[in-house]
Amino acid sequence: MEWPAFLDEYEKLVFRMNTPRVVIDNAVCPTATLVKVDSARRHGILLEAVQVLTDLNLSIKKAYISSDGRWFMDVFHVTDQNGNKLTDESVISYIEKSLVTIHYERSNEINGLTALELTGTDRVGLLSEVFAVLADLQCNVVESKVWTHNGRIASLIYVKDCDSGCPIEDSQKINRIEGLLRNVLKGDNDIRTAKTSVSMAVTHTERRLHQMMFADRDYERKPILQYCADSPVVTVQNWTERGYSVVNIQCKDRTKLLFDVVCTLTDMDYVVFHATINTARDRACLEFYIKHKDGTPISSEPERQRVIQCLQAAIKRRASEGVRLELCTADRQCLLADVTRTFRENGLNVTRAEISTSGEMARNVFYVTDAVGNPADPKTIESVRQKIGLSNLKVKELPLVYHSKGESEEEAVGAGGAVLLSLGSLVRRNLYNLGLIRSYS
Repeated sequence: MEWPAFLDEYEKLVFRMNTPRVVIDNAVCPTATLVKVDSARRHGILLEAVQVLTDLNLSIKKAYISSDGRWFMDVFHVTDQNGNKLTDESVISYIEKSLVTIHYERSNEINGLTALELTGTDRVGLLSEVFAVLADLQCNVVESKVWTHNGRIASLIYVKDCDSGCPIEDSQKINRIEGLLRNVLKGDNDIRTAKTSVSMAVTHTERRLHQMMFADRDYERKPILQYCADSPVVTVQNWTERGYSVVNIQCKDRTKLLFDVVCTLTDMDYVVFHATINTARDRACLEFYIKHKDGTPISSEPERQRVIQCLQAAIKRRASEGVRLELCTADRQCLLADVTRTFRENGLNVTRAEISTSGEMARNVFYVTDAVGNPADPKTIESVRQKIGLSNLKVKELPLVYHSKGESEEEAVGAGGAVLLSLGSLVRRNLYNLGLIRSYS
């Protein structure tokens, strides 16, 4: 193993003692690849492990998380997007290397790009106005993610200067970008809560979006656009004898669900000591045994309600409302401004967006509804496609979480009657299910 040049001998010793042990097993389970991680426990390491898997768009079908003392063990049952076990050796090698190095925090610098953070009140056409301003300011949008929830919008936009291709560092131009975008976000009725900021480095993009919406207190707000969604059921109970708070979540399964939940618990300064995650068909049941970082459980009814609200919001933010439109075309200046203006002129509202460029190609995904959050009229969608280009803008079904090849699961315990099992029994049962011990009785 090659050691980074900056490590001295003591740091190398500490690294050896604390480096996670990673095993990727394709033999135990017939329908999923098992990823096992043993590591010294520290705050946030579970989130980093989940992040490695979800950034590869892997689906976590089951998971068992257990920690005792200063050590923890995670076991994830994962599949690719098609519901198959992992067979690509390059992917397996990447997972192993990434999980081993989560002991050290990674640099969050975005090389060669400037990051714009925007929050404000959502409205039809807002994204069109934002991209039009950036185009006028000669800012080339390289990547972006946009989330909306409860009438609020949060966006991270990575840009570079159109002429030089370099990050934007001129303070006058940065101030102008911030001012103009803030005016767009304010609109007629958001004078106090519209926010913009410019930086050269950010945290993990999707984690930062959660943090931005959490700081914006979207979980307390009432939606302006009414969506029909399968609302998650979240319950929180205290297990007084063991000093844990037990969080039980039942909701529709989807990709990155576990990341969204663990991200929220971590950023609210809760530590997950034990957890089980099970999926069956299109449903997910997640149970977490948590404490504050100081080792105490949730101590008041207002705090309990806040945890419930925040977890429900975290699950809903990524909900894919509307028709999924995929744009694949040659990148050019003003492309996003033109496309989103066409959406606005046809009464379509963008509820979520993922913007990316690869070489000279733009590969963008938009989820759109009508102006009040209802399904968009197919005739309107076809009209928009005609204007943008039928071969460039395609209608895709909403992403489906693959279940038909998954293991059959026992019915999850109802949220209203969640049973607090003996923790020792829970952990032994998990080990038994994984084939690590012969009996847990």
